[in-house]
Amino acid sequence: MRRVYPPHGFTCPYTDNCPHLDGLSTTWVFDEYQRADEVYHEHLEIIDILRLSLDAAQKKIQALEKENAELKAKHTALHRKQFKANKKAVSEAATSVRGKKRGAPVGHPGWFRAVPSRVDKTVHVPAPTVCPHCGSDNLTSTEEVSEHVQEDIVLEPRTVVSRYVHKEAYCSRCRRSVVRAGEGELLHAPIGPVTKSVAVYLRYRIGMTYRKVHEVFKDLFGLEFVPASALGFDRQAMAKGAPLYEDLREKIRASEVVHADETSWRNDGIGHYAWYAGNSDLAFFHIDRHRSTEVAQSLLGRNFDGALITDRYAAYNGVHAKERQSCLAHLITRAKELTGELHLMESTSRDAKAEVFCEHIAGFFSHACAIGHELHLGSLKWKDAARIEKRCVSELKKICAGTLTYKPAETLRTSLIGKDQKYLFTFLHHPGVPPTNNHAEQSIRFLVIFRKIMFGTRSERGLRTHSILPSLVFTAMRQGQNPREFLEILLTSDTAQAQAALYRNSS
Repeated sequence: MRRVYPPHGFTCPYTDNCPHLDGLSTTWVFDEYQRADEVYHEHLEIIDILRLSLDAAQKKIQALEKENAELKAKHTALHRKQFKANKKAVSEAATSVRGKKRGAPVGHPGWFRAVPSRVDKTVHVPAPTVCPHCGSDNLTSTEEVSEHVQEDIVLEPRTVVSRYVHKEAYCSRCRRSVVRAGEGELLHAPIGPVTKSVAVYLRYRIGMTYRKVHEVFKDLFGLEFVPASALGFDRQAMAKGAPLYEDLREKIRASEVVHADETSWRNDGIGHYAWYAGNSDLAFFHIDRHRSTEVAQSLLGRNFDGALITDRYAAYNGVHAKERQSCLAHLITRAKELTGELHLMESTSRDAKAEVFCEHIAGFFSHACAIGHELHLGSLKWKDAARIEKRCVSELKKICAGTLTYKPAETLRTSLIGKDQKYLFTFLHHPGVPPTNNHAEQSIRFLVIFRKIMFGTRSERGLRTHSILPSLVFTAMRQGQNPREFLEILLTSDTAQAQAALYRNSS
């Protein structure tokens, strides 16, 4: 029978050198055994710590991989947006397959040149002696006559020099002799108002540079002046138009409906912003160093008592408009951009739910824009607008139900069901408000193209000139006035006469 425990007083003779342990000390082996248990538990704790660290690292790697995929998709989408492929051949091939006729859509009104109301001269042209098609000289004269009416311009490459002989009068208060300007005269100016008004018109309506304006007058009219003189014409018109510009600002603030937008500008190499505020009757431009709420308030006031149509830029929140409409076209574009970015991501990193959400949002707001167009045309009755708005809000909530893992799409979703929702359907209860801000986009496009031509301005006076003159020129056009004739009146008349010439109803 094997004993479980050794007998009392037993001492192992192999304590220091045991043959069963390869000559090792049993005491040392036992001590190492006990210490190994502690090391084993310590290793288990280290393994647990490393496992937690590895899990955290794997989660971080997954997040970074997802972020990297999103950034790659954004970069690719931005590159494709800036450097679009030539799709003309593909478009023509697709058109030929569909059989669709090129040109304006069906129902679009055509444009035809009006027949002139007068004929200044009649030219009788004899029958040809040689066929213009085949070159044959075997032609037989007939009695038939065909008519062709053609309009052209008359160029007179000369200037009109006027000499003004003034009767003088003595002013006892000023203690000097004074004269008054004659008809069409600018005192002490060697170049007349018609030339100056045309120069300003060519720059701020056509978009020419000062050198090209100089070349037009030199080549067509034989009138010589340096390009810097054209700059002086602008400064003179700007000084005369400053009171009208400030009055125009007040009219914008008192308008019932105003569109607003802004774009980048450069002044002496420093970034600025060109702001626009206006409607179908008025146009107001302002170039400023900042793109802040303070600038928006300087244009529209702190409490705008009308309907304001803008994009979703937060600077307009400080205007506190009575009614506000966010541009639905911007939302459609944003949803399509997010869809494109998602399509560029790998399937493992793509959020399928966000992709469906963006597609639904783009279709929903496209349909909303179509509803606004039908209301404007009268195809839909305004009495049904409240019911349509209620239905749109309900449908939007269904589309925006559930959170998204793709952060840009989630940001869009939360804004549509949050603070921005009250700005989405103003066009359904305000007849004068459209669902998009295309008016402002098209209006500010002039400055965008102008910026590409002349690369911005170089001084504070230049900023003010490029704010005042485009505002007056575009307002004159929207008032049905000839902008060139208005500029001539602006240069030769006082503020009251210029204001009467600017508006169709000067009261």
